[in-house]
Amino acid sequence: MSRKEMPTHPRPLSQTPTPYAKRQEKPRRKPDERIRRTSQRLGHALLTLMLEKPMSEVTVQEVLDRASVGRSTFYLHFRDKDDLLLSQLEEFCEIMSTLLTERKEVSHRVVPVAEMFAHIHSAQNLYRALAESGRLNDFFELAQGYFARGIEQRLKDSKRFADSPPRDLAPRAQALAGSLLSLLRWWLDRGAKEPAGEMDDLFHKMVWNGIR
Repeated sequence: MSRKEMPTHPRPLSQTPTPYAKRQEKPRRKPDERIRRTSQRLGHALLTLMLEKPMSEVTVQEVLDRASVGRSTFYLHFRDKDDLLLSQLEEFCEIMSTLLTERKEVSHRVVPVAEMFAHIHSAQNLYRALAESGRLNDFFELAQGYFARGIEQRLKDSKRFADSPPRDLAPRAQALAGSLLSLLRWWLDRGAKEPAGEMDDLFHKMVWNGIR
């Protein structure tokens, strides 16, 4: 994500598909370079506009004009502006949740907390824009799944649980992902005062030593 709450449900969640659920219905393909660049331009245009005015007032045409992309190209890849926003959040979660595995980092870390918190700190205005637009929960809903999978992979790679049943890693990873996102909310709601590196140390102490 280049820059950067809670909707009520009048019906049961199972009957009210979220924007995230709708997006998941679309088959995902790895885009080629040209499509990736176009998506980046559209995403950057939307995020920039969100810093200028409420998401509800941003139109698809404004995004197209800002990105210099045609309407037919936009609708070839996205349903609407919400789908575009979710794609940007999804890309950020994908990058951050797999960063340590992708670069083959040999360490005790299961999540690049310092890097992620520092990046989000630089985009606090966007965080507020997401909250004000009611889209912040979409980010946390996406992030829970991505980081749970990323953490599970790092736990497997650590070899610390070689004697534990493999089925124990998934719930452990889900719990740790939830703790990570709770820590992120707490940190941002307080104004992101603590250094990102300290948050990294704190989180990984909880991962390996529990809360003491």
